[in-house]
Amino acid sequence: MSKSNTFENDWLLLVFNATGIANIADNASSSPLTNLYVSLHTGDPGEAGDQTTNECAYTSYARVAVARSGSGWTVSGNSVSPAAEISFPAATGGSETATHFAVGTAASAAGKVLYKGTVTPNISISSGVTPKLTTATAITED
Repeated sequence: MSKSNTFENDWLLLVFNATGIANIADNASSSPLTNLYVSLHTGDPGEAGDQTTNECAYTSYARVAVARSGSGWTVSGNSVSPAAEISFPAATGGSETATHFAVGTAASAAGKVLYKGTVTPNISISSGVTPKLTTATAITED
């Protein structure tokens, strides 16, 4: 089974830009998310994982809030990318390699993973390194 290209794009607009899908879904609830939270991981969080699964833990690490709107995410042609570079806090200690990222629902704790993917190239993190995901980072529906 697969979605049509139009619906794939509509779905990404709903999730990342809070744009309703006429006659199917809207963003009207008592407290819709205004941000999505991007996390870095040292391994794939997996299908059953949450945002804490294999999450980076270098000193000063924190998830990054990205606005759930066109100013936070660019949706086009069944694909979504950050509208601007996503910079994580610079490492002040520890050493690890970020191999995956996730987009989820929580600033901390066991947030729901909405999408996940590989970081290419992997990011070697050590003291003084500021991990970044560029606007070339993409999530594609198909």
